[in-house]
Parts: sequence; structure tokens; C-alpha cells
Amino acid sequence: MSADDFTSALLADAAVAFRVLHGTGTLTPSATLSFVVRVPGGDQVVNVKHPDPFRPDEPPKAVPTSILDGPGALRPWGDGIRYTAVFAAHPWLGSIAHVHTPHLAAWAQAHRPFPLRYVPAQRETTAEELPVYLDRHEGEDEFILRTLAEDPDVPGILEANGGATLWSRGGLLDLARLILIVEEGARAQTLAEPLGGAREFGPGVLAQQWNAMGRGDSERARERISRTEALYAGA
Repeated sequence: MSADDFTSALLADAAVAFRVLHGTGTLTPSATLSFVVRVPGGDQVVNVKHPDPFRPDEPPKAVPTSILDGPGALRPWGDGIRYTAVFAAHPWLGSIAHVHTPHLAAWAQAHRPFPLRYVPAQRETTAEELPVYLDRHEGEDEFILRTLAEDPDVPGILEANGGATLWSRGGLLDLARLILIVEEGARAQTLAEPLGGAREFGPGVLAQQWNAMGRGDSERARERISRTEALYAGA
């Protein structure tokens, strides 16, 4: 696929993602959403931002940049594009998005790590929660790299007093689906707070979900399944 074909396909996917995420109420009214997507087979990424709601006739633009600045050297800010250091360190990474959604933003305002207790969201990862990026003396790229070093299956972080940053092995639409599902879970869990909060998964739930997704045999999955099952032993 040529660079022009990739860009055209990316903008078409972005149009679908923007329409779905806006139409489902997944985005806050300001529509803060920026995708950075890896170009297959190289050291290029492309940034696509949601259009300014006050400029509805202005089409989204695809802005490419390299994650390298000369042989082997990182370009930390990527000509203004975030997360190039994360792409450089993790070749498996396909896309990253920074997004403001109503309920993930609420957890971010509270500086509370977001526990993944909603089945469709937990199905996608063996990680237990999204950690909070609080201290901005540390760059966001550095915090993400440290988070992934501690738990490679974490799919995102909360930005304290802001929104969230999520990522995926797949492309833009795969990541857009993840944003929708995680925000859907955040809404359900926020609504559950006055009822006592979202509970830990019941017996067999994690094994059922992760086995269906091919995740059940990992060491992390087995440990979490065992720990969850122990909560109900003898009940």
C-alpha cells in the first residue's frame, strides 16, 4: 500500500471513529481526541485529530512524522506528535490515542486508578486497572514506558485532572472500539458507585472470557483466575 493509499484509508477510518464516538456520547463536548497510528513496515507514524467542534466544515488532517531523528536516535516530541518514544520502544504497538470521555475523565479528576470490572473491557486485557499519570515532572512517554515495563498488558492510563490515553496492537478502528468499550465500562462502574461499587468478577468469569480470547494460558491470566476463584472457595 502506498503512503497516499494508507493516508486515505486512515482518514476514512477516522471519519467512522469520530462519528461513532461522538454519536454514542463517548466523547466530551469539546471532542478532545487524537489518534497516532503506526505506518506498517517502517519508522513513520501518522497523527489524526478530531476536528474542532467550532469549525465543523474543516476536514481532519493526517500529519506524518518519523519516530527517529537520524540513525538510531529518538525524536522525543516527533515534530509535536506525542508518543513517538513509546512507538520506538514497542514495535508491536499499532496505535495510541489521547481522549477525553465523560466517565474516564471523572475517575481522572479523582486521581483514582480505574479498575477494569466491566466484562467487555476486561476481556481485552489481563491487566487489573488503568493507573493514574499524576506527576508531570515525568513526561507522559516516560510514564507509559514505565507502566508497560511493570505490566505489558496494560491498555492505557488516566491523565490526572484530564482524560485518558489508550493504545492497541491494532489500527485506528481497533483502538476506537477499545475507547468505546472502556468508557462504557467507566459509565457502568460510576453508576454502580452509590450501590456499593463494582465488585470483583464471580467464579469462572475470567476463565470463560480469557479462554474465549486465547488469553487464558498466560501466567498473568492463570494467577488472576486463581486469585479470583479463591475469593469464592467454600462459599
